[in-house]
Amino acid sequence: MSNYETISVEKRDKVAVITINRPDKLNALNSKVHAEGVAALETLRKDDSVRVIVITGAGEKSFIAGADISEFAGQTPVTQRNLFHEKTFFNSIDTFPKPVIAMINGFCLGGGNELALACDLRVASENARFGQPEINLGIMPGGGGTQRLTHLVGEGRAMEIILTGEMIDAPTALQFGLVNHVYPLAELEAKTMELANKIAEKAPIALQLSKEAVKFASKSNLDEGLRREVDLFAICFSTEDKTEGVAAFLEKRKPNFQGK
Repeated sequence: MSNYETISVEKRDKVAVITINRPDKLNALNSKVHAEGVAALETLRKDDSVRVIVITGAGEKSFIAGADISEFAGQTPVTQRNLFHEKTFFNSIDTFPKPVIAMINGFCLGGGNELALACDLRVASENARFGQPEINLGIMPGGGGTQRLTHLVGEGRAMEIILTGEMIDAPTALQFGLVNHVYPLAELEAKTMELANKIAEKAPIALQLSKEAVKFASKSNLDEGLRREVDLFAICFSTEDKTEGVAAFLEKRKPNFQGK
């Protein structure tokens, strides 16, 4: 695929793997990573052969160890606010129509944790460490940490993680509901790809509509959510994939979904 400086993109059948490739900086996020991540997702959005995205970090030490603090030095309140009001990697992931899985290998801190939170599913290695250490720099999370973390793990746990700035280990993250699965590092890639491929075999339109409905649940009340669910459910009945899925079930065979 296209050449990037700070990320790499690899297509594995129906799954695309985006790797943050700054291992010497523990894959810290800078403005270039944001820009290239947004561009890569825009390309993958239009590629119908890709049904699931996996995002990870290069090496075994770090998924993403946070933001590149060297970029903070020259920022004013106005420039920093404008930067995060632009299209960020976080928001591009959150609004991406296809399922996105974070494959978390090592440190997942600050902006790294916020990027993982923007993904739909999170699979971690046993050596992964999570946290929002911004408070230790005299600042606070600014890439969705206060909002997405609270929605995911609840107010009390989010408060403790954010206000102490301390890291939690992978078993604790699993207990909190921050991650979906934890595996030994040696098994992380295989297990994550197994999950990604399982999802990629499903009907693409139904995947996208299901994701939209679940995302809507955290932004609406129950009545509004149920109405949206029924509308999206009805749309599924206009697809060829629904016809194929029902026929395959009745004929006791594996469905061949085409995303139509």
